[in-house]
Amino acid sequence: MAFSGMGSGGGRGRGRWRSGGSMSEMNVVPLVDVVLVLLIIFMVTASAMEFGLEIEVPKVKSASTSVEDAPIVSIDTNGKTYVRDKPTNINTIAAELRRQYPKATEVYLRSDKNVRVEQYLQVVAALGEAKLKVKTVTKAETIRK
Repeated sequence: MAFSGMGSGGGRGRGRWRSGGSMSEMNVVPLVDVVLVLLIIFMVTASAMEFGLEIEVPKVKSASTSVEDAPIVSIDTNGKTYVRDKPTNINTIAAELRRQYPKATEVYLRSDKNVRVEQYLQVVAALGEAKLKVKTVTKAETIRK
């Protein structure tokens, strides 16, 4: 005598109550849509977060963090000098820094990587004459392993 636990239908898959199973998987399509929209929003806003002068600083192996309230002197690709994004003559840069930051002892110098060394050193000399310690702003380089 053969015993079958499947009822009168017989074997597997046959019979009246054949079902495809329950839907136990998560629908991933809406999740992917939301993630892609968030990615696009992030990409657009990330480029807008950098404001001010467009200066491509040189890359080095390690970089220090910047201070928001410290005096920042910038040199753009054309060699123009700025104090906190305001154009400044190199001859009056020390007086302008003393006026805006009377207690400053150091200044952050940010220059484009394509600036001529002569222009860079002239700004360093002007800041040195004002008895200000010059710290160079750089960008950390990604190291491939």
